[in-house]
Amino acid sequence: MAMTAFQTHDIVNQTPPFGNANLIAGDQPLLDALKSNGVDPDTEGLIAFGASWGGMERLDLGRLANENPPKLRTHDARGYRIDAVEFHPAYHALMRASMADGLHCSTWDEPKSGHEHVARAARIYTVAGVESGHVCPVTMTHASVAALSAAPDRLKEWLPKIRWRGYDARFIPFWEKSSVTLGMGMTEKQGGTDVRANTTRAVQASGDEYALTGHKWFMSAPMCDAFLVLAQAPGGLTCFLVPRFHPDGSLNALRLQRLKDKLGNRSNASSEVEFAEAFGWRIGEEGAGIRTIITMVQLTRLDCAVASAGLMRMGLTLAIHHAHHRSVFQKKLVDQPAMRMVLADLALENEAMTALALRTASSFDLAKADEHEAACARLITPAAKFGICKAAPRLLYEAMESLGGNGYVEESPLPRLYREAPVNAIWEGSGNVIALDLLRVESREPELAASVLERLMADAGNLPGASETARDIMLALQSPEAETRARFIAERLFTLAAAGALARSAPEQITEAYALSRLAHPSRMMGANDLGAAVKPLLDRAFVTI
Repeated sequence: MAMTAFQTHDIVNQTPPFGNANLIAGDQPLLDALKSNGVDPDTEGLIAFGASWGGMERLDLGRLANENPPKLRTHDARGYRIDAVEFHPAYHALMRASMADGLHCSTWDEPKSGHEHVARAARIYTVAGVESGHVCPVTMTHASVAALSAAPDRLKEWLPKIRWRGYDARFIPFWEKSSVTLGMGMTEKQGGTDVRANTTRAVQASGDEYALTGHKWFMSAPMCDAFLVLAQAPGGLTCFLVPRFHPDGSLNALRLQRLKDKLGNRSNASSEVEFAEAFGWRIGEEGAGIRTIITMVQLTRLDCAVASAGLMRMGLTLAIHHAHHRSVFQKKLVDQPAMRMVLADLALENEAMTALALRTASSFDLAKADEHEAACARLITPAAKFGICKAAPRLLYEAMESLGGNGYVEESPLPRLYREAPVNAIWEGSGNVIALDLLRVESREPELAASVLERLMADAGNLPGASETARDIMLALQSPEAETRARFIAERLFTLAAAGALARSAPEQITEAYALSRLAHPSRMMGANDLGAAVKPLLDRAFVTI
C-alpha cells in the first residue's frame, strides 16, 4: 500500500525536550557526595532547589539570556556619560532566583551549620548547568568578602548588603540599595596574568581614599556596585574597592570602553574600562595587593571547578535523556553496546568531578578546625580547578556528539554548554598559571604537599595505581625540571584527589573502575576505556528519573 503524505511527514523518533526534572533528586552521584560530606539535601532545601532549577521555565531563561546578550550604553540621549549596561529580563530573572537562594552569600550567614561551602557548591553545580553566565557576578560577590576582611570598616559597611537575599538591579549609589553585587578587575593590556606589571596608579587623597588612573583589559560584570581592583600605590601593588558612584553621589570615573565579544559566557558582560582619577578605598596595606586578592581568588577558583563539573553534568544529562528516547537500528541508543560505553565513560568522569568538587568544598568548611583540611583547601583547590575545567570542553563535545546533528544545532542547549566550558579553565588562572601556582605553594611550604598526599593516600591508598601516582608526584616535585613537569604534577594530583574523593562517596566498583582506567593506566578516549562491571551501575546512577 502506498504511503500517505501524512505518514511520510509524521514526526517520530525525536527526543522530547528535557525539562521539569529534579536536577538534584535525580543525580545519585551528587546525593552520595553530599551525604559523604555531611549534608542532608532535604534539610538544606536542596531537593526543592533541584526541582525549581530543572523546570522548563527556568531552563528557557538560560536560553533567552544568552540569545539576548547585554548592551553597553556609554551616554544618555543628552550626551552625558552613564556607562550603563542593559540586560534582558531573563538575565535579571536568573539573578533574582540565584540571589534569593543565597548563592552570593550563604557561607557568610549566621549561625553556621558547618557545611555551608558544600551545600552552596551543590547549588552552584546545579545552576551552572542551567545558565552559567550569571554565575560570574554571584561568584565574585560571594568571594569578595574574603578580600574585604582586610579592611574591617569596609567589610562592616558592605557585608549586610552582600548578605541580603534580594536582587536590586537599580543603577544607583550602593548606600541607597538593599543588596549589592561586587566584581573584580585585575588584568591589564600589557600584563595579563602578570599583575605585577600593572600600570594603573593610585594616589592617596586622604586616609584610605585614593584616586586611580589607568585601565583594565578585563573587568568582569561591569554593572556591579563596586569592584576589587589592583593598582600601583607608592608602597607597591595594592588592592582597592572602587564603587560605581562617588561618595558625593556623582557617577564615579569608571569609563567603560566596550564589552568583550566572547566565544561563550554571552549572558554575562565583560568589559574594558578606563579609570580617570576614579575614587577607591584601599583594602589592606599598600604593597599587599596580591596577598589580599588571593583570598578572594581561592574562592572563585573553587567555583570555577564546581561550575565546570555542573556544565559537564548537564551535558551528560542531555546525552542520557536522548539515549533513552532515540532508537537506532531497532534499539534504543542506551541499549546499543558502543553507545553504552561512551555514556558510561562520561558518567564515570561525572562521578569523579562531582565527588572531588564537593570534597574540595568540604575542606573549606573544615579548614578552621583542621590544619590538614586547610592544607587540602590550599593545594587541592587549584588541582581540582586545573583538572575539572580542562576536561569539561572535551567531555561536553562527547556529550554533543552523542546527540548527533541534533546536538550541534543551536536549538540544542549543548552548543551553549560547549562554548561556555573553556572560560572556567581560563578565568582565575589558565592551565599553566594554576600548575605553576601548585609548584610555588610546594616550594614555600614543602611539608604541605607531603601532608596532602598523606591525606589522599589515606582515602585512595589501596586503589590500583594510587601509590605509584603519589610517588610520581613527589619525584616530579623534587626534580630539577619541576617547572617543565608542572602540568604533569597538576594532572596527576587532580586524578589522585578525584580517586580519593570517589573512595569516600561512590560504590566500590565505580571507584575501582576509575582507578584502573585513570590512575593505573593512562585514560583513553571516551568509550575506549575498560570499565568492566561498572558500566551498568554508572548508567543506572547517571539520571534516575529519565
